[in-house]
Amino acid sequence: MEAPALPFQPSLLGAAATEPAASFASARRTDLGRGAWVDHVPGFLDGADALFTALLHGTSWRQREVPMYGRMVTEPRLSAWWGAEDGVPAERLARAPAALRDLLPVLDARYERGFDAIGLNLYRTGRDSVAWHGDRHERRRPVTTVAVLSLGSPRRFLLRPVGGGASRAVEMFSGDLLVMGGTCQHTWQHCIPKVARAGPRMSATFRRRLHPTER
Repeated sequence: MEAPALPFQPSLLGAAATEPAASFASARRTDLGRGAWVDHVPGFLDGADALFTALLHGTSWRQREVPMYGRMVTEPRLSAWWGAEDGVPAERLARAPAALRDLLPVLDARYERGFDAIGLNLYRTGRDSVAWHGDRHERRRPVTTVAVLSLGSPRRFLLRPVGGGASRAVEMFSGDLLVMGGTCQHTWQHCIPKVARAGPRMSATFRRRLHPTER
């Protein structure tokens, strides 16, 4: 799918080159209980707005159909995916944008996860969203780590306990990183809700799809 024309105004103070904060000095961990935790790393990536623009025009976007309430519905966002699929080695990862692949060793050095898959989601306006869910691939494992990098306009990332309870909101700005770990995919759900007005925003997600025993 051709890149949509979106009214995004990059920050005049943003760096042109992408550079991650490998020290994770701004990281703040929240213990969610029952073995779940999240790290919020504000300002993790310099040059995030320039990366947003490059990815917007350099990505082959698609709009998926997903099962919901017993029927297939069109997902209200665009997406792209690189990495392991159905037990096949991750040759596709080599075709991912270099700026995203360059973040893998930085994330691996911190979380020792061995990430081997990258996903990219584009929320064009406030009408684009993703419903409450836990990562369906990572729910196969008792503990796991999923990293989410936000690019573009600010948007709220919500978390709530499985089975009900008060939700938690994280305001994600361009270049912020959120990492969900431990039992988070089992005991908590997350979403990007629809809002009345929002600029275009992307999330780049980093996962471990193939474990050494599964190769």
